[in-house]
Amino acid sequence: MPIRAVLWDIDDTIFDYAGADRTGMRLHLEGVGLPEAYASVDEALDAWKAITVRHWARVAAGETDFLGQRRDRVREFLSRALTDAEADDWFAGHVTHYEAAWSLFPDVLPALDRLVPDYRHAILSNSSTGHQHRKLTALGVRDRFEAMVCAVELGISKPEAGAFHAACEALALDPHEVAYVGDEPDIDASGAVAAGLTGIWLDRQGRGGRSDLVRITGLDQLPGLLAGDTRFGAPDTFG
Repeated sequence: MPIRAVLWDIDDTIFDYAGADRTGMRLHLEGVGLPEAYASVDEALDAWKAITVRHWARVAAGETDFLGQRRDRVREFLSRALTDAEADDWFAGHVTHYEAAWSLFPDVLPALDRLVPDYRHAILSNSSTGHQHRKLTALGVRDRFEAMVCAVELGISKPEAGAFHAACEALALDPHEVAYVGDEPDIDASGAVAAGLTGIWLDRQGRGGRSDLVRITGLDQLPGLLAGDTRFGAPDTFG
C-alpha cells in the first residue's frame, strides 16, 4: 500500500530551533552579561546547547516536566542555586529574543505546497502540545497539520514505537501507510523504521555516514522521493 500521510518532526526539521535558540541566547547575554564560568560568548552558547540537549533527554525519560527542565537548564548554566521564580525570570529574557528569531526553514512551505494534493500531514514531537501549537501558529503553519501528538502529554517519546503508533492512530492509518521525516537519524528515522513506518532522515548538515537509512539533505527532495521518482526505500537515497 502506498504512503498516504507524512508525519513530521518540528524542531530543526521544519523550524530552525538551533538558529533561533542561539540567536536568542546571544542577545539575552548581551543584556544580562556573560556568566563567570565562560571565557567567551561562543563557549557559553555551546554550553547552553549541551545543557539543553541533556535536560530535554530528562523530559523524554519522564524524569522532569516542561517547566522543570527550563529551570534546571538555567541553574546549571549559571552554576547558581535559584528559586523557581528567579529561574523563570531569567529564562523569560531569553524567550523574548528566542521567539523574535523564530522562522521556518526556507524549503518548508514549498515542500508542503507540493505535497498537499497527495498526502495528509501530522506532527509527532518530543515537546509539549501547548508549546508546539503556539509555535506553529505563530509561524503560520498550524493549519497545515490535521493532528499533533506530543510526548509530554502522551507519556512516551520517540524513539519508542508507541509514540509513532499513537501518531498513526491519530491519523487512523497503519504504520506502513505513513512516512516520518525528522532531523535525528536515531530518534527520528531509525525509530520510525523500527515502529513499521517509513523513516526519512533529513540531514540538513550533510553529516552522512548512515547507509542504513533513507536520507535527504533538503525538503525539496521529499516530494520526488515519496512519488517514487527515486529508489525510495533504498538506504542513503540522496547520499
